[in-house]
Amino acid sequence: MTTKRYEHIFFDLDHTLWDFDANAQLTMKAVFEDFELDHKLACGFEDFFEKYAVHNKLLWERYQKGFITADELKWRRMWRTLLDYKIGDEELSKKMSAAFLEILPTQQGMFPHAHEILAYLSQKKYSIHLITNGFEKTQWNKIRNSKIDHFFTHVITSEASNSMKPEKEIFEYAIRKAGTTMSASIMIGDNLEADITGALNAGMDAIFVNHIKASTDIKPTHIIHDLKELENIL
Repeated sequence: MTTKRYEHIFFDLDHTLWDFDANAQLTMKAVFEDFELDHKLACGFEDFFEKYAVHNKLLWERYQKGFITADELKWRRMWRTLLDYKIGDEELSKKMSAAFLEILPTQQGMFPHAHEILAYLSQKKYSIHLITNGFEKTQWNKIRNSKIDHFFTHVITSEASNSMKPEKEIFEYAIRKAGTTMSASIMIGDNLEADITGALNAGMDAIFVNHIKASTDIKPTHIIHDLKELENIL
């Protein structure tokens, strides 16, 4: 067991603690069925979701680079998917987006040991926070519905901080909010650019949660493949 070096732990939420992919697929299936898209588009859910996932990824990248707004991201990922089936219906896209964002945060799928490790770190008297590029209302609903909100002292979102990982400013905002220093803090996340490179460039140590066993030339402070491995570090 290592000597306690850090006082503040900053987690990413989606893909690190909260299983975004599984929860998003369940949510989109509900939207697909509620809007009877199998009849409108003459396709199965798997085909639809595969196309949606491609557009969602591309538009998130554009949003993170500042090319589109949050509102544009929310409905255009639906609109672009419908366009693949030759349906250019903006109104339907916006209704689907609203339904998706209403259902998504009610999902409670977490990665293995997520609750367990948060309880462990809390018992060890760490101050635990979130730094997330997700939307303020949606992220709060996720952590409340997943019953992990009580573990976090501060939840820093890109909307509240007017900056976004991997920008240095969001990490500096988080440090000010928590009343701590970079050297007393560590970032834990799954995204090599947003979480790991962002934190390291800001002067904060970082733990790469490599759920998918990706290869990388980036040198995080630590690499883990399962959240329970945090017990060997913190």
